[in-house]
Order: sequence, then structure tokens, then C-alpha cells
Amino acid sequence: MDAAHNDHRTRFLQLALRADALRFGEFTLKSGRTSPYFFNAGHFHSGATLAELAACYADAVDAAGLPFDLLFGPAYKGIPLATALACEYARRGRDLPLAFNRKEAKAHGEGGTLIGAPLAGRKVLIVDDVITAGTAIREALDIIVAAGGIPAGIVIAPGPLPDYVPVCTAPTKGAG
Repeated sequence: MDAAHNDHRTRFLQLALRADALRFGEFTLKSGRTSPYFFNAGHFHSGATLAELAACYADAVDAAGLPFDLLFGPAYKGIPLATALACEYARRGRDLPLAFNRKEAKAHGEGGTLIGAPLAGRKVLIVDDVITAGTAIREALDIIVAAGGIPAGIVIAPGPLPDYVPVCTAPTKGAG
């Protein structure tokens, strides 16, 4: 394979187009803004496409070099993305704990809104599909901090064109 094919950015774009997850036209976003493109991670709806997507995410995270020791997937699309990324890292020999939230607090069983590994004292990487208005990421940051976790970074799939690739960054102070 040539270097371009091995590059996670190129692989991501090819995958997003092949899965019809990246569409061009005129779209109204959750924020109310109009965009010439739309990304829908729900179109990665097979094991093979999710595995390929997770490999792109893992390569983007590794390239960013952020230290983290727990993956967090905000409800709803972040849950399968974080789970797929956890599986990809396990395949690579790094078994990471995983947690996610539910939008509605559960009143029965163990109750609460958090599921999975405890966040306290952990450096948490948030895994999601997009940031439009930033609401879900702010909520995730609040949840992580309230549970004693330390926000370490955020990985999402798209950014503004032409940088429409998995990106990973550390959260800024005051982001929550």
C-alpha cells in the first residue's frame, strides 16, 4: 500500500464517502447554521465499517499523543464509537476501560446516569461523532468532572473542510 492509503485522514475520507456518512448539499445543523456538508456517523452501521472507523480514530488519537486511560462515549452516538475504539485498542494490545452516560437517569437497579468503568482519578478521552453547538461535549465534561474524572481530550470525526478528518485535542480550560 502507498503512504496516502495508509494515512488515517485519507482512509477516513474514503470510508465516510463509501458509507455515505459524508454528504454534500445544503443542510441545517442542530446549531441552526447552514452547512454545505453533513456527517452522519449512523451510516457506519456494520461491524466492518465501525472497525475501520475505529482504526482511523485510534490513529488520530495516537498521532495527537494525548495521555489518557479511559474512553468515554456521550449518549447516543458516542457510545458505539467509544466501544468500537475500545475494541480497536484491545486489538492493538491496549485494553482500556470504557464508560458512557444515558440521557435519562435510571431509577431502578443500580440507578444513575453513568454506565461502565468508574471515572474517578482517570484521564478521560471523550469519543464522539461531531461538535456542532458543543452542547453534548460540555455536558460530557460536566459529567466527567462531577464523577472525579480528568478530561484529557476529545476525539471527533469531522472538522471544517478541508480538514474533515478524525481530530483529537485537549479540552481548553472553561470548556465545561
